[in-house]
Amino acid sequence: MAKYVFGVDVGGTTVKMGLFTVEGELLDKWEIKTRTEDGGKNVLPDIADSIKEVIESKKLAKEDVEGVGIGVPGPVKEDGTVLKCVNLGWGILNVEDELEKLIGYPVKAGNDANVAALGEMWQGGGKGHSNLVMVTLGTGVGGGIILNGKMLFGVNGAGGEIGHICVDDSETETCGCGNKGCLEQYTSATGVVRLAGRAMAASDKKSTLRELEAVTAKDVFDAAKAGDELALEIVDTQARILGRALAQIACVVDPEIFVIGGGVSKAGSILTDSVKKYFEHYAFHACRQTKFALAQLGNDAGIYGSACSILGR
Repeated sequence: MAKYVFGVDVGGTTVKMGLFTVEGELLDKWEIKTRTEDGGKNVLPDIADSIKEVIESKKLAKEDVEGVGIGVPGPVKEDGTVLKCVNLGWGILNVEDELEKLIGYPVKAGNDANVAALGEMWQGGGKGHSNLVMVTLGTGVGGGIILNGKMLFGVNGAGGEIGHICVDDSETETCGCGNKGCLEQYTSATGVVRLAGRAMAASDKKSTLRELEAVTAKDVFDAAKAGDELALEIVDTQARILGRALAQIACVVDPEIFVIGGGVSKAGSILTDSVKKYFEHYAFHACRQTKFALAQLGNDAGIYGSACSILGR
């Protein structure tokens, strides 16, 4: 008899959902709108209703569904308590208890970056490894840490918040978190744009980047691939900062593999090769052979990971 799990990835605009076999095959996926008004009180009931509809339409027996995993954009404690989800309007809320009451199946909750890391371990770039660090380079920098196949939550649900490691004491601009000099300010997509702005202001070097009205991170990596000297310097700066930070993380976590995801990871090997070079330079000798891989699941990593979390893998 086939067994099934549901994976849910809650974003500020949409909720992504997937139906999986317990072996990790994605059978169906869909989205619903995230109704964040009124303190986000409709988010969990909407999810429950949507899953119930799928169970009914596919005529799944109650005993065939193992449960529901859910990833949310905020710190989540190991008992399923969310401390605050600004994007959803939630304050302190035990997501597992609330959704279980609504749906009648076991629920496992996790931070969205942590469940994405679990997804990449299960069926993506980290498959075959049970100890990994996922680095998500998007608008910000997220992270997820998996040790012996389990998500690292931390006491306050902040395990894996690698984007807010301080990498530059001399920074004068403030990060979104309120501190200054965070990894996110240099290695995210917005961070690469900031580095580009600074590099262009500090140098007279010719560069195709100067011809653009608004420079994006993709522009910087594309120019670097084409041999643009200034763009290559910007990529090198980003790689040095990220490689050094990952070397420090390896001293604490010692993973088998770093999986790099998010929009910036689309740059491909120019990114991973540069980061790996600096990682090996800064790393403690025992960690120098740590592997690097690109994430493979894209926007589906969250639904894969949350589905995996309910299986206790």
